[in-house]
Amino acid sequence: ADEHLDLDDGRWEDIHVVTGALKLFFRELPEPLVPFGHFDKFIAAIKMQDPTKRGRCIRDLVFSLPPAHHDTMKVLFGHLCRVIEYKEENRMSVQSIAIVFGPTLLRPASEEGNMAMHMVFQNQVVEHILNQYGYIFPD
Repeated sequence: ADEHLDLDDGRWEDIHVVTGALKLFFRELPEPLVPFGHFDKFIAAIKMQDPTKRGRCIRDLVFSLPPAHHDTMKVLFGHLCRVIEYKEENRMSVQSIAIVFGPTLLRPASEEGNMAMHMVFQNQVVEHILNQYGYIFPD
């Protein structure tokens, strides 16, 4: 059955519905946007004390992602940067976006360990990529 999605339907006017659908899409992927095999590398990178090394390492890790993951991240984070440009109207700061999307885009293969600590670092990784978008995705 070829379903036609009517975007003019009133139920799509609520931005929370659209955002919820986007988060659900990424949460339901069998492999997250940041693949399981990269999780520990991103967490180790965000913990680096030297900001220059941290920035370079995260940029290199993003570049090392499979092409579909890298390209999707570029488009998604580019969109999220545009959302942040309107933070005065939508109350979605870099930190807010990171809290909403961090655990969805970047998660460990198993839910073992300190989930609260994971969440702090997951959010910091997303914040870093948003704040350094132009450096990480120069073109």
